[in-house]
Amino acid sequence: MPSFHNGAVEIAYLDEGEGDPILLVHGFASTKNVNWVYPTWVSELKKNGRRVIAFDNRGHGDSGKLYDAREYEIATMAGDIAALMDHLDIERADVMGYSLGSRMTAMLAQSRPERLRSAIFGGIGIGLIEGGGPGENVAEALEADSLDDVTDPVGRTFRAFADQTRSDRRALAACLRGSRRLMSREDAAGINVPVLIAVGTSDEIAGSAQALGKIIPGSQVLDIPNRDHMRAVGDKVYKTGVLDFLSQRR
Repeated sequence: MPSFHNGAVEIAYLDEGEGDPILLVHGFASTKNVNWVYPTWVSELKKNGRRVIAFDNRGHGDSGKLYDAREYEIATMAGDIAALMDHLDIERADVMGYSLGSRMTAMLAQSRPERLRSAIFGGIGIGLIEGGGPGENVAEALEADSLDDVTDPVGRTFRAFADQTRSDRRALAACLRGSRRLMSREDAAGINVPVLIAVGTSDEIAGSAQALGKIIPGSQVLDIPNRDHMRAVGDKVYKTGVLDFLSQRR
């Protein structure tokens, strides 16, 4: 598995296929494999003539583990996307995030729009601005001695997922506490790259896709029918909508 260093942290990534590049940025407590390889995103995009780059966020998967919440500030994590592009000599690319990965992608779209041909925000709606996403209850669940000690339902969901993916739970708790800064309505309204917002209609974590779509000028909204936050990732409607959106950029 190739890797590179952005400052002191080592970032593991995959780089497959040929064609226009697209970077994939996974969600909190997930990995590039769980979010993008196993649900066949990588293979589908390659079949559609794309060069696909996906990486493990700091604190996740095969990338370096950090335990200081300040190392996970959302702008710092967004900087890992640009650093990987620099490492691979990619000037501009389409970038698709999911959940936390979408927060990172939105930050990059707002601060360095010249690096993005387009941005896809999966699993995030108005929660980008008004909250949403896991909170301190989840951080405490990650730090509990066992799943049996966790009573909060959302905390149990994320703790079980972290156990399933054999994650470093202490690193995840630090990541959660460090990456929760919200984007202002004004900054979101200033995003001027083409944007697709894709959220499951049963997603109780992301917040309304339509509400965010009204704030980001010219953005498109894709409803993923009857899917919650966890199950929307590999949905066929999601994939078809993304491929249609990307075809408009060619």
